Amino acid sequence: MEEIFEKYPYQLNDELIKAEIENIISSNIDLNKDVDALKTIFSCIDLTTLSPTDSVKSVTAFVEKVNQFSKEYAEMPNVAAICVFPNYADTVKTVLKVEGVNRAVVSAGFPNSQALQSIKVTETSLAIDGGANEIDVVISIGEFFEGNYKHVFDELVKLKEACGDVHLKVILETGLLNDPELIWKASMLAMEAGADFIKTSTGKVDPAATHEAAYVMSKAIKEYTAQSGRVVGLKPAGGISTTSNAVAYYSIVKEVLGTMWLNNTWFRIGASRLANELLNDILKLNGEAKETVKFF
Repeated sequence: MEEIFEKYPYQLNDELIKAEIENIISSNIDLNKDVDALKTIFSCIDLTTLSPTDSVKSVTAFVEKVNQFSKEYAEMPNVAAICVFPNYADTVKTVLKVEGVNRAVVSAGFPNSQALQSIKVTETSLAIDGGANEIDVVISIGEFFEGNYKHVFDELVKLKEACGDVHLKVILETGLLNDPELIWKASMLAMEAGADFIKTSTGKVDPAATHEAAYVMSKAIKEYTAQSGRVVGLKPAGGISTTSNAVAYYSIVKEVLGTMWLNNTWFRIGASRLANELLNDILKLNGEAKETVKFF
């Protein structure tokens, strides 16, 4: 594993990260009023329901809203994916009627990754059999903190093998990795193991997504892609509920990784409340909003 860290040495510092983020956000403040940018961000949302009160009935209603959205707001792009627990993969597959919306599932002992490895792999395979075409998993954070990087790496390799062509999004739980260098190392381990996306957070730990984590992860993706030739996506998730905050993450990706990443093939935002906020702001900018809309 040390060969991976030698291949991709960490060369950032806290002051540089802070200064760069402040500059990026201030330079892109006008995107808050750019309808096209806001629509792109909307199209990158993984609309998420991960509640202990979820049921077949509630998830069905959740998916039906996505179906209905395409009819009521034909001028708007739809969300990138619907993200649910593994036991609802089949529900999403059965109910979802609109094209282009992916079926994402959190798996492998989500949200803390504390499960037998065989169960993690089996759950992932069963979720795919049930209809998931994207899988979100959490790294074994305890083993990562112990420096057992090979365990973390090997487990992710097995999960990617279980996924096959299905996209694997690897959650680093950056709120616990409160050192940028640790975020960098976790990013590189995940990507070298085959992650198609690296994701900040489960949303179950405070802090969840942060601009600092997204910046470091973007830098890691840029370095990894330059050396490997393989493109990896970024997914900030957890606590992103306002348009201005979503624009900040969009701006970090835009400035660090470039416009190639500004689409839902390589950029996602995990959110449950953001969609309504963005929709209302877009409608207001278009002069269409007469009252606040709560669609999702």
